[in-house]
Amino acid sequence: MRRPKPLQTLKSFEELVLALDLKSLPSSPPINGERPVEKISSELDEELFRREMEGVKPILNRTSLLKRKKIKALEDVTRKDDLEALKRLEDLIHQGKGFDVASTPEYIEGTGYHIHPEMARRLHRGDFSIQAHLDLHGLTSEEAKEVFDQFMKWAVIYGKTGVLVTHGRGLSSPGEPVLKKKVEEWLTRGIWRKWVVAYSSARKCDGGTGATYVLLRVRPVSKRWKKKPREIKKIL
Repeated sequence: MRRPKPLQTLKSFEELVLALDLKSLPSSPPINGERPVEKISSELDEELFRREMEGVKPILNRTSLLKRKKIKALEDVTRKDDLEALKRLEDLIHQGKGFDVASTPEYIEGTGYHIHPEMARRLHRGDFSIQAHLDLHGLTSEEAKEVFDQFMKWAVIYGKTGVLVTHGRGLSSPGEPVLKKKVEEWLTRGIWRKWVVAYSSARKCDGGTGATYVLLRVRPVSKRWKKKPREIKKIL
């Protein structure tokens, strides 16, 4: 049986060199209508490779993975902080939690003769019991002074060392709060200053900056005691 002639033949050595240079060597013609073995083998290899690689995902760069994890962690922390801040804001608005009167410009405090400032802060924190309460709302300055003097006289006679005076914040006053300023003046000047250990704005539950705690002495300060300071730790 004679083999069929190829579709293209090289007639000389020069044509062979030219074909190699052009990378156009003639391919073997199909024998008896069949595809070349080389082509069949290539297709099988490609099919096997496709089957083996089915479902395989490319591996991402490790640096890229770390960056994604860090970004996600940062987003989670930020979201958590935002939720906590929102919760604190809701508690402040609806329940007054987290509100510190001492951090406001309306807060007042002071101490008597040779008393450490910490006493005023302790008074504001509620370290001392409140035994009596006076409300000056609706009174004029003159009326308030008369009632205040009567109340303080009663308190020192009956040994009330912790009292609360409500005067309001003076929000309706055209200038600064009148009664609030007057109460602070009466506590730091005149006859009652020698009875005062400390005073401070009340906590929110007792009226906040619209009321003042007053811590009183059992006995008034004498002139001799004023001139010679005693150890603060004995009072604290």
